[in-house]
Amino acid sequence: MTALLLGALGLTLSLVVPGPLARARWTARAPGAAVALWQAVTLAAVLCALGVVLAAPEELVRAHGADQTLAAAALVAALAVAAVIVVRLLVSLWQVAYRSRVRRARHRLLADLLDRAEERADLDGQVRVLDGGLPFAYCVPGRSPRIVLSQGTLRLLSEPQVAAVLAHERAHLRARHDVVMESFTAFYRAVPPPLRSRAPLDAVHLLLEALADDAARRQHGDGPVREALRTLADAPGTTGIEAGTEDPDRERRWRLDRLVPGAPRTDARLGAAVYVVAAAILVLPTVLLVIPWLDRALRHWPI
Repeated sequence: MTALLLGALGLTLSLVVPGPLARARWTARAPGAAVALWQAVTLAAVLCALGVVLAAPEELVRAHGADQTLAAAALVAALAVAAVIVVRLLVSLWQVAYRSRVRRARHRLLADLLDRAEERADLDGQVRVLDGGLPFAYCVPGRSPRIVLSQGTLRLLSEPQVAAVLAHERAHLRARHDVVMESFTAFYRAVPPPLRSRAPLDAVHLLLEALADDAARRQHGDGPVREALRTLADAPGTTGIEAGTEDPDRERRWRLDRLVPGAPRTDARLGAAVYVVAAAILVLPTVLLVIPWLDRALRHWPI
C-alpha cells in the first residue's frame, strides 16, 4: 500500500500539479514562496520515486511470505535501482553545472575583450559595455560575475532606468538565481520524457525575474523598472539567468502587469502560507507513509 500511495503522489506531483501551479495568478504576489513551492514539489516527486523503488519489492516479498534468500535478492535489486536514480540525478546536475560554467567562462572572456571601457566610466567594475544599437542587458554569473549592457541600452535608457537595470541584474547575481535554474534544468533532463514537464522551468524562470524586479523596484521605484523593461523586453540575446520561457510575450506582459500602478504588491501572509504548504509537501509523506513503512520493513528485511 505504501508503494501505491507514494507512486500516486509522485505521479500527481510530476504530471498533475505543474500545469495548474504554472497558471496560478497568486504567484505574482509571492514569487519567493512560489519558487520554494516548486522546489518542494520537484524534490518530493523524486523522493516518491525512490520510495516506490524501495517499498514495492519489500511489500511484495512480505505479502507472499518469501524466504530470506528471495527477500535479500529483492533488497539488493531495490537498492541498485534507487542508486541508479540517484546517480542519474547527480550526473545530470554535474553536466548542467559544468557546461554552464564553461559557457560562462567563454562569455566572460568575450565580454572583457569587446568591452568599450570609455562607455562605462561612471559604472562599477562588474559592468561591460558592448558595441551595438540594439538595447540589451544581462548578467554572467560565477566567481567573477559580469553585467553586460549594450551601447544602445545606455543611449535609450535614462540614468534612473539604467540604475534599475543594474539593480535587477545584481539581484540575480547576489541571490545566485543561476544555481536555482541549473537545479531545475538538471531535474528536467534526468526525468524520463513521459514523466517530465517543462512547466517548472518556465514558471521558475519567470518567478526569478519577478524577484529581481522586486529588488530593483525597492531601490528605484516601479516607474524606472517598468520603463526599462518595456524598452528591453523585445531585445534579442541571452537573459540574466540563462533560461527563457517558451512564450516571451507572456513573460513580458506578466512582469509589466506586476509593475503597473495599483497592481497587488507582495503579500507576506500569502508567502508565509505557501512556505508552510511547501514544507508540508516534503514532511507529511515522510511522517505518514515512509516512517510507518520503514518500521515494518526493518522487522522483515534480512539485515
